[in-house]
Amino acid sequence: MSTNRRFVIVGGGLAGAKIAEALRDRDFDGEITVLSEEDHLPYERPPLSKEFFAGKKTLPEFTVHDGEWFRDHHIDLRPGTTATAIDPAAHTVSLPDGSTISYDKLALATGSRSRRLDIPGSDAEGVHYVRTVDQAAALLRTLAADKKLVVIGAGWIGLEIAASARGFDVDVTVLEHAGLPLESTLGPEMGEVFAALHRQNGVDLRTGTDVSAISVDGDHASGVTLSDGTVIPADAVLIAVGALPNTELASGAGIDVDNGVLVDAGLQSSDPDIVAVGDIAAAQHPILNARIRVEHWANALNQPETAADTMLGRPAEYVRMPYFFTDQYDLGMEYVGHAPHGGYSRVVTRGDVDKREFLAFWLDSANKVLAGMNVNIWDAGDAIKELVASSGPVDPERLADPEIPLAEVSA
Repeated sequence: MSTNRRFVIVGGGLAGAKIAEALRDRDFDGEITVLSEEDHLPYERPPLSKEFFAGKKTLPEFTVHDGEWFRDHHIDLRPGTTATAIDPAAHTVSLPDGSTISYDKLALATGSRSRRLDIPGSDAEGVHYVRTVDQAAALLRTLAADKKLVVIGAGWIGLEIAASARGFDVDVTVLEHAGLPLESTLGPEMGEVFAALHRQNGVDLRTGTDVSAISVDGDHASGVTLSDGTVIPADAVLIAVGALPNTELASGAGIDVDNGVLVDAGLQSSDPDIVAVGDIAAAQHPILNARIRVEHWANALNQPETAADTMLGRPAEYVRMPYFFTDQYDLGMEYVGHAPHGGYSRVVTRGDVDKREFLAFWLDSANKVLAGMNVNIWDAGDAIKELVASSGPVDPERLADPEIPLAEVSA
């Protein structure tokens, strides 16, 4: 491999660091430059709302590599550096000081940002978002026993932080516009499970609720006002209403974008010298035969190997199934597959739902397994993945019977 080639990676999170690692693992000996908007070394984001927020992990424990690793592997990591534009014709990336960096191949790993809530008071002190370690630390500093936290949004981030905050005896209220938490991700069947989980652990969960404003006392948030005029007092407010992919660089460069950077199964964009990974990658999945964009750790961890192969001109496809996990109170869960609300026909459970020790399967109209979830059962993951990857139908009654091995539930 010629050493005068330069590969540039825009984005200094887990995905960016893993692309650099994968390139070196594949004996690429050219220049690698990583542009990272944050001042920290690349780190994993799931602990921000899990172990870090619960006080069980510190930043060095979920940092991808230390500074010495980047030096030893001759990777030019530039913290606090934002790319402002890409010129695909000139093969350059522009920086805020007006300088440019040339590239032979470019990887976009720009991640996503918190979706903002445009209501009165949303810019007050004491209103928080959690997407970075500094944001998580800022919220954590405000919480202590008997403090009041209002969480707007019952998605993964909101619920995980609610669970961690209850561990500090914080008074937590969660407000959700939809009828159930996680309804758009898991559907109403499993949304009920998470609603019961949080209410049993002392969270005031209010669904079907609209927020009209954040009350402000001086410059600081003091509560949340609902559309019916009810005011819920708060010492801190967390807005957790989803995320938006950071696709502005790509779209400004004329790269095809539609709710993410459009990439093929090899993660190559509409520009043959540019790949995209992680939260921003709307990838064509060769097994699901659908375009999938998943905002979760697994893609940032695993897609870089495929992207590195593509950058090096080697044939590659990203075939892993979408995957995510959560830990809330006594519930640990893993989910694999793709079955958005409205995209499946029924949910079949296997085990004891009330005790939160069960498996759940999302089936289509032909009884094919679209997705599966294991809750506090840790020996079924591989079998679930095989069912999701299979193209054949299952027998729902056999699927629901814990006495029948999952390998024997085919119709």
